[in-house]
Amino acid sequence: MKRAGREEAEQAVRTLLNWIGDDPDREGLQGTPARVVRAFEDWFSGYNDDPLEFLRRTFQEVDGYDEMIVLRDISFESHCEHHMAPIIGKVHVGYLPDRKVVGISKLARVVETFARRLQVQETMTAQIANCIQDVLKPKGCGVVVEGVHQCMTTRGIHKPGVSMITSQLLGHFRSDPRTRAEFLNIIGRAHMGA
Repeated sequence: MKRAGREEAEQAVRTLLNWIGDDPDREGLQGTPARVVRAFEDWFSGYNDDPLEFLRRTFQEVDGYDEMIVLRDISFESHCEHHMAPIIGKVHVGYLPDRKVVGISKLARVVETFARRLQVQETMTAQIANCIQDVLKPKGCGVVVEGVHQCMTTRGIHKPGVSMITSQLLGHFRSDPRTRAEFLNIIGRAHMGA
């Protein structure tokens, strides 16, 4: 698929402005197509990054540390692939290292990369967990995503205050009830394991 150029993208915004009934040439909208394209470059920058690369640099000198590592409350902003409306929320990531760990900022970068693509929350949850499991090869990992979907809160059924929670548990996080319970307790979601 050939990627559209900036000029084509800006023209598409002008077309949408016209379609909704406004004049793309009026003073307040003259710079809007360029601003929207720049915003899209930021919102969808995840297509330019490889999340696997963030996890490849690991540390093995951890004095035998083999307990759970959890990064809670990673804020994210994404957009649903069905309406291109924002999804805003938090991601919780945990893993049981197997002789190597990764810098915690790298886990946040993995979340950010997948979030900054058009998404379905269930897919994003699985992508984050599978990426961590595939690259770090831990004894297990868990990902819980809590998202508020603007496609449901600001249009359609108009139900503000509703959030969606998805989880992907792999390895010991799936097979060992104690590991699962510890992870869910740490992130404040102990009731999910019941």
